[in-house]
Amino acid sequence: MTDTWPRGVFTARLIEKLHAEGAIQAARPFDPDQVQPASLDLRLGKTAFRVRSSFLPGPGHSVAERIEALKLHEIDLSRGAVLERGCVYLVPLEESLDLPEGVSASANPKSSTGRLDVFTRVIGDRARGFDQLPPGYKGPLYLEISPRTFPVLVRTGSRLSQMRFRCGDSRLSVAAHQRLHETDTLVIGGDQPVDNGVALSIDLMGQGRDGLIGFRSKRHTAVVDVDRKAALDVLDFWEPLYARGRSELILDPDEFYILVSLEAVHVPPTHAAEMVPFDPLVGEFRVHYAGFFDPGFGHSAAGGTGSRAVLEVRSREVPFLLGHGQIIGRLIYEELAEKPDRLYGSAFGSNYQAQTLKLSKHFKPFTG
Repeated sequence: MTDTWPRGVFTARLIEKLHAEGAIQAARPFDPDQVQPASLDLRLGKTAFRVRSSFLPGPGHSVAERIEALKLHEIDLSRGAVLERGCVYLVPLEESLDLPEGVSASANPKSSTGRLDVFTRVIGDRARGFDQLPPGYKGPLYLEISPRTFPVLVRTGSRLSQMRFRCGDSRLSVAAHQRLHETDTLVIGGDQPVDNGVALSIDLMGQGRDGLIGFRSKRHTAVVDVDRKAALDVLDFWEPLYARGRSELILDPDEFYILVSLEAVHVPPTHAAEMVPFDPLVGEFRVHYAGFFDPGFGHSAAGGTGSRAVLEVRSREVPFLLGHGQIIGRLIYEELAEKPDRLYGSAFGSNYQAQTLKLSKHFKPFTG
């Protein structure tokens, strides 16, 4: 692997090249749709370990050593198994890495994972942080899984997390964000100027949706099979929320909400984006577990006109009042390393192109 890798976020073609050259290794061939436009889905291996607590291995330990010290029992995933809410599991992934020098990786939950309130983080050997693999990392990958709201049925090959590869720092500056917005219109609606990314605010009026502003999860539900699409009735798992005069919502502690952005967002084919908290000092609630937006999200030519950002929201220790138009997150854009050969969109089988307020793919369409 002596090639000089181009600066920027890797496209599907470059991810496939990493795999062909042995930088990404897998227990079996990739699934046909596993490589996304600018990310790679990661597959669960054969065994889950129920552990006493979350952890980081630190520079002196492998993940396997920490699992051995903390495991309570092992679970065979080859025929499927239920992961219970409130528990912590570690699962070796089918993919491992032998990255070239200069190429790093980061991970995030897939959109469908976040919308189920399944908390996931990728860990590597001797890691000091979650979801980050340094340039040149060589070793196995593990996924920490902790269902927060619904028990979930998973199996070997289930894909809960995704990985993005990059060379160098390709995040846009304030001026570059503004130039990109001038040429490609990154956001429609809202009243915040584009500066260090695109600010996203909350829609609590529900115009065009008969006042529907979101969903609040129910407790003590049945199991969600993460690999079955459109199989579940929404009302068995969610309570619809409607605007009732006052355009505000009080988040109850320890409840999980699906809400939607007021703005429509656009990720042009030349870039990728990631959702980050608007203000890390505002710690009363957490927004959006699943942070990757692939090139072509919201792109008209890919069938995405008017795509909103769906927001997974949890309050912290105290009730917290959200108001209509309150800024709760921002999208940071990055340059791709090359022009992509595929885009996020309906032709690629993407689940959330042209979305407004939408639950995860596991639920039947909600008709109110």
